[in-house]
Amino acid sequence: MGLIIVDVEADGPIPGKYSMVCFGAIVVEPSLSKTFYGKVKPVSGEWIPEALAVSGFSREEHSLFDEPHVVMSSFELWLKENVKGKPVFLSDNLAFDWQWINYYFHYYLGRNPFGFSGRRIGDLYSGMIGDIMKGSEWKKFRMTRHTHNPVDDARGNAEAMLKLREMGLKFPFK
Repeated sequence: MGLIIVDVEADGPIPGKYSMVCFGAIVVEPSLSKTFYGKVKPVSGEWIPEALAVSGFSREEHSLFDEPHVVMSSFELWLKENVKGKPVFLSDNLAFDWQWINYYFHYYLGRNPFGFSGRRIGDLYSGMIGDIMKGSEWKKFRMTRHTHNPVDDARGNAEAMLKLREMGLKFPFK
């Protein structure tokens, strides 16, 4: 088992109608040195300019990114090379990030190496402190600034997960 933090940037709220722009992933382990960055060309003619702007890319730049099946195949290979056993998907906003990765894996590869579930960091933290209303307070443990570069954002979230481990959350490094 290996914990993988994933962060996604997209040009709209749902996969299929809109497109994933880019995503980053990082293995949660002390060095935080195992990262993945994928940039995916649009799969739809629709996009919301304000949503795309969050990623920092123009539509023209986005249209030059890699084919989705190539990126998802590369991500699957990266997971196999960097995780022993089944990867576990973790995210700041699981409802958003999961839907994109799950959709793209199934649509382009016919499978999702993460299976059918993931974990939201805020829920883990809420359980640790025993207060569901303080689920976003874990973000204070990020050291890397949240920039909307998905690798930076995944790294900050992984830093927070390492802090939660210091505080008593049990999970192995593999």
